Amino acid sequence: MLKIGLTGGIASGKSLVSARLRELGAVLIDADALAREVVEPGTPGLADVVAEFGEDIVDAEGRLDRARLGAIVFAEPDRREALNGIIHPRVREKAAAMLATAKPGDIVVQDIPLLVETGQGSSFHLVLVVDAPDEERIRRMTEIRGMTVKDAVSRMAAQASRDERLAAADIVLDNSARPEDVTALVDTLWEERLAPFARNLAAGHPAPRSGGPVLSPPNPGWPVQAERLLARIRRASPEVLGADHIGSTSVPGLPAKDIIDLQVNVSSLEAADRIARDLGEAGFPLREASARDTPKPPDLDPSAWQKRFHCNADPGRPANVHVRVLGSPGWRYALLFRDWLRANPDAVGMYAAMKQELAAQHAGDGRTLAYAEAKEPWFTEVAWPLMDAWASRSGWQPPSYSVAQR
Repeated sequence: MLKIGLTGGIASGKSLVSARLRELGAVLIDADALAREVVEPGTPGLADVVAEFGEDIVDAEGRLDRARLGAIVFAEPDRREALNGIIHPRVREKAAAMLATAKPGDIVVQDIPLLVETGQGSSFHLVLVVDAPDEERIRRMTEIRGMTVKDAVSRMAAQASRDERLAAADIVLDNSARPEDVTALVDTLWEERLAPFARNLAAGHPAPRSGGPVLSPPNPGWPVQAERLLARIRRASPEVLGADHIGSTSVPGLPAKDIIDLQVNVSSLEAADRIARDLGEAGFPLREASARDTPKPPDLDPSAWQKRFHCNADPGRPANVHVRVLGSPGWRYALLFRDWLRANPDAVGMYAAMKQELAAQHAGDGRTLAYAEAKEPWFTEVAWPLMDAWASRSGWQPPSYSVAQR
């Protein structure tokens, strides 16, 4: 199933988005609704809240006085943490039970107001943030909900900042205008990205690609996007010994195809085969079960350059995942090439010029294979001697990894 984490700050309009996703066919798991359920009269959750906050936290009918509790926890961060410690584990347990009933091919949306604050982003294939400017959210809370400006600002301050939420987002939906505008955005998102992603995931297929090499200007967002993908990969299996952002999108200032390259470290090719299903379920299905990098100096033995190759099932974020044995020649070359470019602006310029020339030559191709093959002599004849000399001068060593560093 495709798992979407939906979040947004208070008064961002998240409920409107979740309702539309449910209308389109999503299985909705609403953390706010579950949070109310776990403190219904007679529940262990309510008993624990009363034990923590006192008998006067319930009303005459024995129900939780939410307004009174809210005034306490939003004014006192320590008390808020105590409440979260009671509520969150119970909500997660109920959400897990609902998730277990979903079927392959389903799109499951978990509406979690504190998704960013609780660090749950890597548990989902995508994090969807509903966004509105702070001043608009304050207006909604004061004019529609009847809050004072002071209370509205206090509620906002108790949550992650807008910048923190945006940094965690794979997708941002702007809900600063009319409701019908954000509804239209949700419909487009469903048709063009979520539904195809779910189909690819259920079939175990990467998102299809077509077209020749098109270089994009350097994008400072690439490393941030890569880190979100890496977090999902690192938690996919205990046999993932580490993972890195590599390739052109990992080098500041370098034009590149808008495809993020990631390297996954494993102990052996057998381990790579064992984690194939785990990576697929994390959103990165296998593309080639027995792939091989082009051998490069100093080790030209083809058998040493074997790898497994996965790609993202998400049509909205192309990514290549190279699963290589820790310490192998291909693993080392990828890291050295990245670090050499990062340390040498002249090398970045030289590589960029070569890429742009070859991209122009292969612009009419239906695929990028010929473009990739045309670059190979440069890696061996031009880049390798310079990289090797730089590594010797600088004392470069590849990162060290252990299971504990995952």
